[in-house]
Amino acid sequence: MPLTISEIKQHLPGFPAELLEEIAEHGMMKEVPEGVEILKEGQYIKVIPIVLEGLVKVFTRAEDKELLLYYIGPAQSCIMSFSSGLSNAPSRIFAFTEDASLLLLLPTDKLNKWVKQYPAVNELFFQQYNLRYTEMLDTINSLLFDKMDQRLYNYLLEKSKLKGEKILSLRHKQIAGELGTAREVVTRVMKRLEQEGKVKQLPEGIQII
Repeated sequence: MPLTISEIKQHLPGFPAELLEEIAEHGMMKEVPEGVEILKEGQYIKVIPIVLEGLVKVFTRAEDKELLLYYIGPAQSCIMSFSSGLSNAPSRIFAFTEDASLLLLLPTDKLNKWVKQYPAVNELFFQQYNLRYTEMLDTINSLLFDKMDQRLYNYLLEKSKLKGEKILSLRHKQIAGELGTAREVVTRVMKRLEQEGKVKQLPEGIQII
């Protein structure tokens, strides 16, 4: 999709006019449907995404198990992609669209220059480093110290908040994949949460009470 300066400014109001002009010239907007893999593990990154609308989820994989690391919402970017792209290293993560999303794609060769030239770009990605570092520490602490019922409940609360939905259309297999556990474990723990009055399993999805 062609870019206009007014569209970019609407989503990234802190960027100076000169940078907006460069982004309009060299960047690209892309509409991506829900459930599409936008970054593969091992891929060399040529463009860095900034989410303008929608939601993207980022995973890592170890020993054939997947683990959800964090979500990327509007006016946010993937710091792992940023790091791999600028260092020309293969990606260690993979990412899917959680919802239909509008992405601003910035070429890595230009971004390398913009980081040095424009403080607003540095500020954006410095904020992302802080945010993702905190989120990944929370994930590690949860894995080490939280019982599965608390992990699952926190996962549902976060997803409900991000999507703005009280009833989540989720299958136990999907939840297990994002939490790095087995579907049978999710089914057992979900029953326990339901007995405790924290959730209700409905035909249309999982309701948080």
